[in-house]
Amino acid sequence: MESGVLATERFGSSESFQYVVKDGAMKRSRDPSQEGEKGSSVVGLFKSVFLPQGYPESVSEDYLQYQLWDTLQAFSSSLSGTLATQASLRGIGVGNQEATIAAATITWLFRDGMGMLGRILFAWRKGSKLDSEAKKWRLFADVLNDIAMFMEILAPHFPAFFTLIVCTAGVFKSIVGVAGGATRAVLTVHQARRDNMADISAKDGSQETLVNLAGLLVSLILIPLVTDNSLLTLCLFFLFTLLHLFANYKAVRAVIMETFNEARLSIVLQQYLKDKQILSPAEANRREPVFFEFGTKVPIKLGVRLQEVINSPEELNLALKGNTKPYLLGIKRDCVCVCLGPAASVHDEIRAVCQAVLLSNMLTSSTSTGPSDDWGMVHRSHQLIDSIFNQFIKGAEAAGWDLKRTLLDWDEWKVEWKTKSS
Repeated sequence: MESGVLATERFGSSESFQYVVKDGAMKRSRDPSQEGEKGSSVVGLFKSVFLPQGYPESVSEDYLQYQLWDTLQAFSSSLSGTLATQASLRGIGVGNQEATIAAATITWLFRDGMGMLGRILFAWRKGSKLDSEAKKWRLFADVLNDIAMFMEILAPHFPAFFTLIVCTAGVFKSIVGVAGGATRAVLTVHQARRDNMADISAKDGSQETLVNLAGLLVSLILIPLVTDNSLLTLCLFFLFTLLHLFANYKAVRAVIMETFNEARLSIVLQQYLKDKQILSPAEANRREPVFFEFGTKVPIKLGVRLQEVINSPEELNLALKGNTKPYLLGIKRDCVCVCLGPAASVHDEIRAVCQAVLLSNMLTSSTSTGPSDDWGMVHRSHQLIDSIFNQFIKGAEAAGWDLKRTLLDWDEWKVEWKTKSS
């Protein structure tokens, strides 16, 4: 029988094989075009152990860049953690013959107990905010973690306040655990392109374990050098902290999310109002602030109770004037408030936030504060959003934005209201 290629097969985007007929039998062999590649089996093993199956097609385009910076920050954080742990152990009496086991145990229990309370309180107060501002909270968590470790390093030098300092550091670290873990889950959902969140999370754990193992080996070299040398300990800690913060900043900057939160939607809308151009997700993410900002613009509250928008039937009629959409807007105490109706769709939510951003801009540039002027601005915002929204939303979809879901920070209140005719 004449020899020839019967079929070819490929494992993802890596290895490729072909089936050929030779001497009447079917044989499987590597694609000849890959024969010149060296170390392919080693690279393939590394990918299968530490990268999600189907990489790179199964993850987002920003996956590799984010993971590289995340690996660097985890390594530096591991070394800083070693220095902090050594200081904490020295502070509770390790190596001190006068220290008692009971005193050390009580200090450790206080530290863990305060951390548990902090974890519960933070999740209660801020848990719903972590989805919409994942980048900011991710960076915040890492900054707070460095502060906590610095406190642990300083604690042994203030024995009278040692328990208070380590307990406060424990609370900070518990907040770090909640914020870091929750925002990592948001990023995992973003990175998963085949609903493979579990695989990405598992491989992220493997990467982190490998980094921690490398940090452990380096720590074995560092510990003898820094023991009883506070100056060297502080110098190395500040060096690792600078590296940690820089890598974290680059990591969150590498993330390109295709869903709108308030910041990204505001950036895209402002650019559209300026030159009728829709920013791509990559461009908008580059402009998105990754640090918390205070007092820079009029705040917007989404999904509020009706009484935060209107206080009388007359104000309800003013809120409904020129408005046919399932949401209400109002200005109360220099804040733009939005009530959402139960029938509102994702597009209605996006439209409501766009209009709230427009109203916030008007309020920032306006010098009048009278109630009648406030409702006049609301009416003008209705007219403006009516004229631009359809083209804006079509342009956003064409630019690559995911409009099937959002990361807008809506509260759970839903309001049904009656119009004059009902």
